[in-house]
Order: sequence, then structure tokens, then C-alpha cells
Amino acid sequence: MTGFAAMPAKQAWAWCIAFALSLPVMAVQASEDASPLLHPLFQDRMVLQRDQPIRIWGRAAAGEQVRVELMGVHASGQADGDGRWEVLLPSRGAGGPHVLRVESAGRVQQVEDVLVGDVWLCAGQSNMELPVWRTLDSRAEIAAAGNDRIRLLTVPQVASAVPLDAFAEPVEWRAVSPDSVRDFSAACYYFARELQKTVDVPMGLVSAAWGGSRIQAWMSADAMRAIGGEDEALGVLALYSQDPVAAAARWGTAWARWWNARPHAVAGDEPWQPGHVADATRGWRDAPRQLGAWERWDVPELAAYDGMVWYRTTIELGAGQVAHDAVLELGPADEMDVTWVNGIAVGSTYGAGDAREYRLPQGLLVEGENVVVVNVLDTWREGGLSGPADAHAIRFADGTRMPLDAGWRFRVAANEPSPPRAPWQSAAGLTTLHNGMIAPLGGYALRGALWYQGESNTFEADRYAALLRALRADWRERFDPVLAFIVVQLADFGMPASQPVESGWAALREAQRQVAMDDDASALTVAIDIGDRYDIHPPNKQELARRLARAARHVAYGGHESPSGPVPVSAAREGDAVIVRFGGVGGHLRALGGQAPIGFELCAADAGSCRYATAEIRGHDVLLRAPVVNAVRVRHGWADGPVVTLFDETGLPAGPFELPIPLR
Repeated sequence: MTGFAAMPAKQAWAWCIAFALSLPVMAVQASEDASPLLHPLFQDRMVLQRDQPIRIWGRAAAGEQVRVELMGVHASGQADGDGRWEVLLPSRGAGGPHVLRVESAGRVQQVEDVLVGDVWLCAGQSNMELPVWRTLDSRAEIAAAGNDRIRLLTVPQVASAVPLDAFAEPVEWRAVSPDSVRDFSAACYYFARELQKTVDVPMGLVSAAWGGSRIQAWMSADAMRAIGGEDEALGVLALYSQDPVAAAARWGTAWARWWNARPHAVAGDEPWQPGHVADATRGWRDAPRQLGAWERWDVPELAAYDGMVWYRTTIELGAGQVAHDAVLELGPADEMDVTWVNGIAVGSTYGAGDAREYRLPQGLLVEGENVVVVNVLDTWREGGLSGPADAHAIRFADGTRMPLDAGWRFRVAANEPSPPRAPWQSAAGLTTLHNGMIAPLGGYALRGALWYQGESNTFEADRYAALLRALRADWRERFDPVLAFIVVQLADFGMPASQPVESGWAALREAQRQVAMDDDASALTVAIDIGDRYDIHPPNKQELARRLARAARHVAYGGHESPSGPVPVSAAREGDAVIVRFGGVGGHLRALGGQAPIGFELCAADAGSCRYATAEIRGHDVLLRAPVVNAVRVRHGWADGPVVTLFDETGLPAGPFELPIPLR
């Protein structure tokens, strides 16, 4: 299954449905049958951002006057034609508890125990989602948790093709206790606990994370359009919100175009087409009847295989059957599928544990033989179309069900480039998590955002800097123009290399570093020494949180210490050597575990030219030598799971980087 703990998507296409599902129990409600006046974010134990105007909003009958009171200050607003209202209250300093009271047309809603302090959004994929119970010394951490001045809110994991105004499931602000922190984001909780040691104000934490998610899923449609290249996919997504069947067919056409444009594509080799000959000459073989993870099929090339596999089967149908509306049922596919019936794409889903149901358009099924083809992409651990055989079938509107039991054939599609993802997929699509998890936050005022994501984008590291800049700009436009933005650089994962290598992980870390250097309100938290070569989810989130808090003190609170320890400033030639200058050093540079640091490389311009360099510390500089003619680049920690030994006296490492070496 996927290593990022993806959960099932819960689609919500209309605001009225989402809002009805998301109504929490409020402290005071004058009319039992009336909807709450306040957006679900505003409820008991909430935290409001200090020192910023306080925006309050909700729903009432169109045209109704709404009166809001907080800390003795009153404001009034009027619901618009859609029933939406909002007011702006003056900023307040940290403190509480307070009472928020709202009145409209004889209805009263009152929210108790409101604190004013600093609110942080904690977002990303599984390493941000990872709960406290999975971290180091978790039993003691949970047992000792108790802090009424840290409040927690977890955003429900919901994907949507369109932006939602409210959460599709109930939410609740909770004070820190053993019960509330157990399943809460560990990085987020430990961060606030550490930060509060020096920033003595209430903390509100909003966790919005989804394991295995790509950055594109967290961005708005406007942000995606701003960087370009996704207009067709965004158009398909817009169609999907109205007509999923038509959108699937249109996406199939785009996917087919990608397949046929691959560098080593063979003309006419389209495995989804009914006329495709699925015989041994094209690499097709019989699959085990019970299917399941292909790593368990006793097929040598699949024993440790991550990539694409084609599945194909047929089913005979009669004239009476094809006259009915029908649904294709498939068992879970680990982790992503694109599915065709009779040459027409009918669906695509992300999620290792999710069964698939794809509605078949009228006229697609034919009397006689029908061809079902499933392309499964797996990127982590076990993959494949699950069994048993009768988990896959065509279900007709009259209630009958025809299993796909004629037997499946398979074909390995090894060494293929990464295929495009259907834009409506939950964690792998475009805008889906922004729409379902960020949009419902409205313009809730924040102090900053912590971003721990990137593992799911390492195959496209060349795009990541543009994507991350667009995400940051997107969130600053929504929440605060100077929102503090702290990026966790990917931790080490995998066995250390024994010679210089090219690495998508390292390239993505460099993209993260470059973006964090853009402005004074952004910072990078280096985690290259606290990962786990055997586990993509390192459990030492306490040390990560200490580093996050250090970065926050620098970018959000005017702290003078370096946000992330030693950072490369420049590289220059010095005789037959190259000297790298570091800034942000606490005390002196030092090498751990030896007389000199390791992990440095000097490189010529072409790929494969890098060589390990010997290194010598000179104050805040490192002098490098390597057998490379005309070196133009210096790299450090350049691998999926590198070993780095250059630290400063505060215990922070010099993280991975690549720098150009200017010509004399």
C-alpha cells in the first residue's frame, strides 16, 4: 500500500450539503431548528489572531441584520442575497477567555472560552499528518499533555472539485489534553509547545494534512493558472464537477496523448483499445486468479517493483443487459488507476484502500464481448489490483451483477515516465485539497504556516520551486500578505550512496531552500540529520519542532538567531581549490565523527561529472578539493539519504545545497 497513509476521499459538490454536515453544537442557540449564525470555525475554545483586525462571518437569512459583540465592542453587518455576512472588529492583544455573541432576527448564538493569541496553520502530507502517538516516547508525551492555552483544530480530510465555503464534516476546537493530542499532528503540537516557552501567548493550531498529497492539490485554481501548463486539466476538473462521466472520457483522451508521446512509444500500442492484441508478443501474461499485490505473484521482475502494470479482461453480455444503466465495480487499486471500457476512459482514482465504482455511459456496453482495461500505478511498497476475483464486476440498474471472472492478463510497463494524474483525484489531483480543506478556512487570520510536504513531488523536482512560490503567494493572498511561511526541508530517507548520484529528493530539497531564501518572512527548517533511512516517517518530531520554533522566532517574532543554522552564502575558487562560505553559524563550524566533514562534491557542467571532495574547515568557510577539471558547481548532501557531518556549535547541520562556482 502507499507509504503516505492516504485516507478515502469524501467528495462534496454543493455548499448547502457541506454546510449542513458541518454544523457543530454551539453554546447558546435561541431557536432549536435554526442554523447557526457563525461559520463552524467560530465555536467554543477557539483562538483568534492577536494584533490583527478580527474578521467574523457566517450565514443568516438574506437581508437580515447581524450584530456581533466581542470584548465589549459591537459591530453590525447585513447578510447578502446568498445569506453570507461578515464584520470586522478591531485588533486585540493576547488574552482571554472571552465570549463572542451574535444576534440576528431574534436568534442568539454565543461562543464561550475564546482566547486571543497566535494561530498557526500546519499543512502538508504524511509527515505533517503523523500523530503524536507515532513519535518518540509517545506514551510519556501523551500522558504529560495538558495545556489549556494551546488549542487544536483538525481540518477533515475532504477533497472537492469546487471550493467549499464550510467544512464537509464537523470540526471542534480542543484544548491540549492526553485525549486531544494523541491523534493530532505531532510536528504541529510539539512546535507550539516549544514556541510557547519564549512566546508566552495562547496558541491556536489548525492541522490540514493528507498523506501522499502532491503540492498541486493544495493550490487554488487561480494559483495553478498563474504558473501555467494546466489549463486543459483545470478544464477537465470544471467539467467533472458537472458531469464526471464526460470528464473521465475527456481525461482519457489527454492520457492517451501522453502515452503516445512517450520517448519510446510504439505506434499503435494502445493497450486500452478493444482491438489491441494482448498476447505474449506484446508482453502479456496470465495474472493469478485472485490478483492482489503483484509483489506476491512469484514473478521475478515484480518482486520489488514500483511502477505501472496493465490489466485486461473481457466479459460477454447479452442484448437485455446492455440496455440497462450500469456501473463498473473494481476492488481497491494500490495506489492509482486509470480504467477503460471498450476503449473509453470511465474513471481514475487515487487511494490504496478505496474500491472503485465508475458509472458507464449509455451505449458504451455492447452485445457480445466487452473489454475492461485497468492501468495501475504504484510508487511505494506493495501495488496492484486487489482480489478476490469476484470483487470486480459490472452491476446493472436492475440489481443484477456480472463478475469479471473470465481471467485477467497483465503486462508490466517498466521504466515509464510518471503519467499525468486525473485532476479530480483526492491527494494527487489539482486544487482538490485546497477546495475541500483550505477554502473552508476563509480568511481566518493567521500568524504563519508550517509546510511539510514534497515526498510526493520528488519525480518533478524541476517544477517544485515554481509550485511552492505559487502556493505561498496563494496563501498570503488568502490569509495575510506577510504570512510567515516555514518550509521543512525533506529529511533523509534511504541508504546512503557510496558514490555521487543524481537524486530527485536532493533536487527538491534545493528547490525548497531556494524558495525559503526569497523573503524575510520565509524560512527553512533543515531535517537532513533526523530522518530514518528505513522509514519515510521519522519519529523524532520533537527535534523537528525545536527547529521549527527557532525558525518561527526569527521570521515571525524578530528573533536574532539564525533560523536554520549554517547556510551556504557563496562559492569561489582559491587556487586549485574551491572555498564555500557559510552564514548563520552559531559559534564555529565543526565536523562530527571525524577530523573533516564529508558529503561535499565538486562537479563539472554535465551530469555524472560530480566527485566527492576532501574538505577542510577554516572558520566559517570550508575548503574543497576534488579531481574535477573545470568545476562549476559544488553540492553538499546530494542524495536521497545522505550522511552529513558539518554542524555548528548549536547542534544544527549544514543542510543539502547546490551552488554555482563563478568563473574568475
